[in-house]
Amino acid sequence: MIHILAETGSTNADLAARLRVGDYVPEGDWLIADRQTRGRGRQGRTWYDGLGNFMGSTAVHRRFGDPDPASLSLMAGLAVQQTVSLHLGAGHQAALKWPNDLLVGGAKLAGILLESEGDSIIVGIGVNLVAVPDVPGRSVIAMSGLGASLTRDAFAIDLARTFDLELERWRGFGLPPLLGRWLTSAHPVGTPLEVGVTGETRLAGTFDGLADDGALQLRLADGSRRAIHAGEIHLANLEQDHPDAARD
Repeated sequence: MIHILAETGSTNADLAARLRVGDYVPEGDWLIADRQTRGRGRQGRTWYDGLGNFMGSTAVHRRFGDPDPASLSLMAGLAVQQTVSLHLGAGHQAALKWPNDLLVGGAKLAGILLESEGDSIIVGIGVNLVAVPDVPGRSVIAMSGLGASLTRDAFAIDLARTFDLELERWRGFGLPPLLGRWLTSAHPVGTPLEVGVTGETRLAGTFDGLADDGALQLRLADGSRRAIHAGEIHLANLEQDHPDAARD
């Protein structure tokens, strides 16, 4: 089921409030807003809510034997990447950036925000379908600028279907196939990266794949490898530290 609100503060917050009071939120249900007044990205950033863009959330309820819930960001990223690729114009390719962004030519097209509520994970997704903000120093793009012409509701139906399929694969086959498929849809190994880790000087290196648990592997200049489980990841020379258009 897809439920649409004309306006709300945050679809993630709405689902969290329902779960907090014991409401049943079925997996596969989506809450989508035309406008959000208090949309959020990672680390509390304000999230731009362009009218006509996709802004929605769904809940995944943790089950015994599920993979690490942190890997849901990779699973959700694959679902968004595949849905977007169905509608991109010829010559455009959407690439995943760890852990939860979707880029086209270095410009951000979509982002994902995961939040825990009890035994559930709320997955919030934002995709720039028609509108982009004016963010100095930050490259952001919309699908309408890539030859795509589709409505928000049509995109929502495609995404819900793809997300359900990827969730089933995540549960049924575990992380190894997911990580392999994620890598084929991401920027290539060897891509220069800059990584901001809380309390540390920014690290520079190159992308060296994913660890078995889904952590990013950063190859440093001295040849050593550093596993990154959390941090701000930027493609060197392409991205800067600015609020993003989609959830980040």
